[in-house]
Amino acid sequence: MLTQIVAQHISTRQLHRVVVDAARAASITRRVGPHTLRHSFATHLLEDGVDVRVIQVLLGHSRLETTALYTKVATRTVRAVISPLDRLGMLATTQARPDG
Repeated sequence: MLTQIVAQHISTRQLHRVVVDAARAASITRRVGPHTLRHSFATHLLEDGVDVRVIQVLLGHSRLETTALYTKVATRTVRAVISPLDRLGMLATTQARPDG
């Protein structure tokens, strides 16, 4: 005979407690809550190159502006951006090289 498992919703208070307990178990001393997980999730997706519109859908936002505020652009992502002006400089350098 199979045992039935009835899934029940978890309250926001219970969720917060689980997150706080997990942070404590991981020796995280900063204040942590479910919103911290959303921010981290969105930031990691952004760092991995996921389009911000996809992140918008995953987070359930109707406005892109909300998602833009929600995600914190990581330093690694900012450093990887090459200015169009820098690209012009690289193009000029490669064209100016003599062939011989």
